[in-house]
Amino acid sequence: MRNISLVFGRVVRPISVALVLLLAVSSLQAQDAKEGETIFKANCSSCHKVFGKFLGPELAGVSERHDEAWLLKWIHNAPAMIASGDPAALELDAQFPSAAMTAFPQLQEGQIKSILAYIKSEEEKKAAGDAAGGATGGNGGAAAAASGDANNFMIIGLVAVIVLAFAVILVLNRVIRTLERVIATNKELIPEPEATETPGKDYLGKLKKLAKNKKLVFFAVLMVAVFLGSAGWKTLWNVGVHEGYKPVQPIKFSHQLHAGVNQIECQYCHGGAFKSKNASIPSANVCMNCHKAITASDKYDGELSPEIAKIYRALDYDPETMEYGPNQRPIEWVRIHNLPDFAYFNHSQHVVVAGVECQTCHGPIETMAEVYQYSPLTMSWCIDCHKKTEVNHEGNAYYDQLIAAHEKLKKGEKVTAAMLGGLECGKCHY
Repeated sequence: MRNISLVFGRVVRPISVALVLLLAVSSLQAQDAKEGETIFKANCSSCHKVFGKFLGPELAGVSERHDEAWLLKWIHNAPAMIASGDPAALELDAQFPSAAMTAFPQLQEGQIKSILAYIKSEEEKKAAGDAAGGATGGNGGAAAAASGDANNFMIIGLVAVIVLAFAVILVLNRVIRTLERVIATNKELIPEPEATETPGKDYLGKLKKLAKNKKLVFFAVLMVAVFLGSAGWKTLWNVGVHEGYKPVQPIKFSHQLHAGVNQIECQYCHGGAFKSKNASIPSANVCMNCHKAITASDKYDGELSPEIAKIYRALDYDPETMEYGPNQRPIEWVRIHNLPDFAYFNHSQHVVVAGVECQTCHGPIETMAEVYQYSPLTMSWCIDCHKKTEVNHEGNAYYDQLIAAHEKLKKGEKVTAAMLGGLECGKCHY
């Protein structure tokens, strides 16, 4: 066993060093490409695609068309290069006159190189996919050398796994033989299992005896009555309460992605919450403010997301020609938060006057991939919130108006209903 451990240690040590070095190099390259993907989506994806023309040229192969130094200058300040008369810059400007390249002076040299690394990694992914699909032919001496190194590493790893498995088998076989010898030597010490008699199963007789016990029967009936009463009481109290309600929507809109990851303000889509009774459901045109340019998704390898395609179908929008057709129809969203007809709630009064955060009623909406009703929205829940919420009257025009009205009442002056909010539309119109 000692010899096996020594041999195994000698084999594993160099393999471990090689694995650590390989992982360190690959993780550094992956980190650069990952950083470049983030920067690309934030700054470049509105005009460019890696594969295929968009508003700007296709970026696949850009490192072969231009050297790195030229690309660094171009991305930093493209208008200055066009003004200086650079031939390549003038040619690009002539090819895409309607999509002028924006200057990005805020990007550092390392960040631009990360973008180029991301584009290169996307090219390699596509090339690998084409090769897996049946493409033939060599990729040059460098690619062959890299493939050979990878094959050598896989062979070394396979040999190491075989050696480790062989050592484990040897150890287990020796343990098994030792246990067999111990059992054979001490066989007479192992006690024989005792035979146990199974008593008769007279369940019917036992039930009859229990039924004659009046105290037990009374206690059982009382427990059943208490259980049914409490269950009925809880059921009646929860009539009309839809806490946790999560209907299936026609489009899988993720608040976690939009409000959480991308940090889009709630009022950008639900503008009515700031100025009216209802928060309002945004129209598809609000969605198109972003999704006219943002069409791809990481889950679909850069292809058109099927959820974004549903918006296009509703608006009869052609992403190739960027034109709208005549066959438009509304998106049939399912309402989640429903109040009874006799309950009046004004979003603007809570959001603007009271300064209540959306999460107070709707919960952690920025973490919900699918929206559901977070709060019970019962009368007691609203009353409890009103009891503990402090009124901030400083600098609030509504309360300034009330104080002015009270001062007039003290002086015996005339006070009209309009001074107390009697001209608000919501007082009469729902």
